[in-house]
Amino acid sequence: MTNEPCALDGYVQHYAWGDPTFIPEFLGITADGQPWAELWLGTHPSGPTRLDGRPLADQIGELPYLLKVLAAAEPLSMQAHPTTAQAIDGFARGIYPDDRAKPELLCALTPFEALCGLRPVDATLELLGHLGAVDLAAAVRNDGLGGTLEALYRGRLDPASTIAACSNSDRVEAVWARRLNEMYPGQVSIAVTLLLNHVHLEPGQAIHLTAGNLHAYLRGAGVELMGASDNVVRGGLTAKHVDVDELLHIMDREPLPEPVMLDAAAIGRYPLPEVGVTLTRVGPNDEHLSQGNEIAVCLDGTTWFVPSGGTYRRAAESYVVV
Repeated sequence: MTNEPCALDGYVQHYAWGDPTFIPEFLGITADGQPWAELWLGTHPSGPTRLDGRPLADQIGELPYLLKVLAAAEPLSMQAHPTTAQAIDGFARGIYPDDRAKPELLCALTPFEALCGLRPVDATLELLGHLGAVDLAAAVRNDGLGGTLEALYRGRLDPASTIAACSNSDRVEAVWARRLNEMYPGQVSIAVTLLLNHVHLEPGQAIHLTAGNLHAYLRGAGVELMGASDNVVRGGLTAKHVDVDELLHIMDREPLPEPVMLDAAAIGRYPLPEVGVTLTRVGPNDEHLSQGNEIAVCLDGTTWFVPSGGTYRRAAESYVVV
């Protein structure tokens, strides 16, 4: 490759939850009515990016990360991802498609809602008390968050009374429980949502999803940086295959007090230490010095590049490899 910026041909995933207009508008093409869920930029074999008609991996090798533009019009599944050790073991047993971890980092491009990690016990009990979800509250007091999750997913704790307790409250957690119950009536994961942090991100704010983090994206658009893996374990809020045994095996049962990367938004750098890469937000009139092959995404306006020893060049595409 040269030191000139090169336009990439990303791979689009048309998952059912995708927004029909955000990614087409980003790409400058006419929406076709399909859901456009994700634009993949990387070398993952399930959605390989191409450069000049050839797979990017053939020209720069395999990347340890995958960059996505994600646009969700409907909620994604309740899910978690394994550690490297768990992935290696699960791959050997035929549970996972590869033997790598899948840490994730999402930076919001629009207002973005998600469920991310277990809410601390005191805050959870306050919410459940407000809702009158007495059965779930009693389980949290007696068995803790991890034990309560186990009881729900093993069928020892009926979610019906908890779902019913969400009928009249205007708390955002209850509003989402009602919406999800319309989509997946009576699913146990609807009760589980009340044990998770509800996160509202403004553009520029981010969340870091480590291995075992139980989460679900609800709606919005963002840039997602992750390990180059397709290992996901679903627990519900989906018509796809769920694996409760593996979910309970890999799930992090410790509370996550502050899921939002507040400091990262201020400085525009979002590290993903598990993979050794960083997502960097470059604002208007800012400059960024490339340290090697990087994928750059132009979200608004015009991006200019200065090749080593050269002059300013205008990037002709929305995303390029440097």
